[in-house]
Order: sequence, then structure tokens, then C-alpha cells
Amino acid sequence: MADSQFRSSFENTSPLGGVNKDLLSQLPVDSEIWHSLKQAIAASSGFERWQLERNTDGRLSGLNLDNLVRYYLRETLETLAY
Repeated sequence: MADSQFRSSFENTSPLGGVNKDLLSQLPVDSEIWHSLKQAIAASSGFERWQLERNTDGRLSGLNLDNLVRYYLRETLETLAY
């Protein structure tokens, strides 16, 4: 039974990063939770180090905090998945 629940939770995912469509529709884009989370991530030493390493060529200049944190999380999760 747990196995079928595990499979069904991944069947309705979007092709963009494997995020569940139902979950995305339930969360507002500018939610307080996301705001607090991205502030905490931006203050972390890992994010600061990532930003310094990536910004040597100016690729990240001009991006807002929301996009920076999203790129950071995407790269971090891809690294962990590898």
C-alpha cells in the first residue's frame, strides 16, 4: 500500500523539475513561507559561497533574489541527485 502511495505521488508531476502540479496550485507565488525560506537561504554561507563562485563571469548580475535562490536550489539538488 505504501508503495502505491509513493508511485501515485509522482504520477502527477510537471515536466519542469518534477514539481507536483497540485502542490503548485495550492501555494501562492509570493507566500510568506517562500519569502522566509528564501531569506534564510540567502543568508546561509553555502548560498553566499555559491553566489561568489558563479558570479565571477557576471552571469548572475541583474537577477533578483527569487531567481538566485531558485538557481541555487536547482543546482544543489541536481548535485545531490547525481
